[in-house]
Amino acid sequence: MSSAPLPLSRIIWATRGRHWGFRFLLDAGLADPMATYDRVFAGLIDSPTAFHRDGTSAAIRFLDPEGRRDAARRIIPHEFIVLDDSAETIGSVEDGERVIWPLVSGIYSRTWDAEEPPSREDLELDPKD
Repeated sequence: MSSAPLPLSRIIWATRGRHWGFRFLLDAGLADPMATYDRVFAGLIDSPTAFHRDGTSAAIRFLDPEGRRDAARRIIPHEFIVLDDSAETIGSVEDGERVIWPLVSGIYSRTWDAEEPPSREDLELDPKD
């Protein structure tokens, strides 16, 4: 496993908030992240946690580390796809939580309880990411 920083620009992140439904908060610059999501997460639909490597991509799903729930009281899952060489940093669900969660936890804490899904501006991403 490489210890190089993981750029947010190489990550697809799908989740939901307390009041807003499933959304891609990060799209790795793809016009259609759903196509990649469907391909990489195929067969992992019913698992609350999951790790799968698909070529040079890694799919990771884990439940919200702080136990946050949506308005229907379901624990919120976070689903990530790490693309290309950046995926080498992830080899398990635990790696995903350890490496990816610190990169996005502040973003999520600011936006999960909003009535509407966050905009790009709400995410306050660094332009170099």
